[in-house]
Amino acid sequence: MLTCHSSPRALKAAVCVAALCLSLNRSSGNDWPTFRGTGRTAVSQETGLLQEWSQGGPPLAWEAQGAGRGYASLAVAGDRIYTLGDGPSTADDKDEYLVCFDRATGKQVWKAKTGSAWNTGDSNWQGSRSTPSVDGDRVYVVTPHGELVCCESATGSELWRKSLPKDLGGKKGDKWGYSESVLIDGENLICTPGGETATMVALNKQNGEIKWQTVREGDRGAGHASITVSEIGGTRIYVQVTAGGPLGVRAADGKLLWSYPIPSAICVIPTPIVRDDLVFFSVGYKRGGALLRQTPGQDGDVTISEIYPLKIDLTNKHGGVVLVGDYLYGDSDDGGIPFCADLMTGAIKWKHRGPGQGSASVIAADSRLYIRFANGLMALASAGPEEYSEVGSFKIPGSGSRPSWSHPVIVDGRLYLREQDRLLCYDIRAK
Repeated sequence: MLTCHSSPRALKAAVCVAALCLSLNRSSGNDWPTFRGTGRTAVSQETGLLQEWSQGGPPLAWEAQGAGRGYASLAVAGDRIYTLGDGPSTADDKDEYLVCFDRATGKQVWKAKTGSAWNTGDSNWQGSRSTPSVDGDRVYVVTPHGELVCCESATGSELWRKSLPKDLGGKKGDKWGYSESVLIDGENLICTPGGETATMVALNKQNGEIKWQTVREGDRGAGHASITVSEIGGTRIYVQVTAGGPLGVRAADGKLLWSYPIPSAICVIPTPIVRDDLVFFSVGYKRGGALLRQTPGQDGDVTISEIYPLKIDLTNKHGGVVLVGDYLYGDSDDGGIPFCADLMTGAIKWKHRGPGQGSASVIAADSRLYIRFANGLMALASAGPEEYSEVGSFKIPGSGSRPSWSHPVIVDGRLYLREQDRLLCYDIRAK
């Protein structure tokens, strides 16, 4: 079932993808400043990369320690790398730290304590999980406890903080803590406290003051996805998926434009994919993936229609889905079975048991898929609908003690991996 909050009018959707990507974060083309990179696509624009790996994988450029326990990915901006972790090996306690490293060498530059560690639930679920978002001289991160912290990117000095549950009335839709990477859009910071008090909010990025607050009636609480941006008929829209399902919010004033409720799910994790007027989202635990179309209406309103409903074959738990050309790639739930599907129909082109085990996170670059399995195996495969074709793999050093869940990063000819306390940088440029 879907709910629209506008009056429909048949107009052609207009999007400028290049402008959208540039506006998401102030960063250079050689940066990956937030979760899934600029534009939140998890598709790097890098070219001239190795098309296959020799035995043992690509050359290791450097290795560092001090990231701490956790599953946050990496934000790469300027000459720095940022992540979040509990009890880094460079600290003398087990608290959580925002940690900064030198991009060229991996040497730790600074660490800033953000609060207590996340020790709730099974030991495999414990640890930090929000990837920082970098915007010029500031870096923002959300702790699992829902503390939104703003620090100086050069020094780590804390500038301000807000509690999503205490200060904004937010609610989590599951028991696994917050893991969203906030969106910086112009002068605003957009995030998802979740629930019926503050489903989504816009804050002044300089001081944390509230600009607007969106309420979706009956919202079950925040999931783990991060907000993406869409432009429809001249209207800028923030697209997000909470435990209650996807929604579209008008950037100008926080008006809820559309909502697509879903059945109750254990957890909602993958970040939605936006292409032109299309929105693809997926939910784990055998719920499936669905495709929606946004249509512009009157006075900046937008409606939503269903191209296809949740299809169980498109289920993805937390490895994420990428769109390369006209095809979707991701893991089948958390089974370690990558799939390729047609975006417009949801039809599966192939499914293949991967070389690794457990949940697989997927990013893409230069016609290749980079697939990281929970048991620490990193695989390189061709991106194409014909068949699964693997062209290299290696075992990530230090993996095995905990799930290898941190999403990879590709930028400036390098593959960056965070394996708990370790950072590893591989040179993947074609020689």
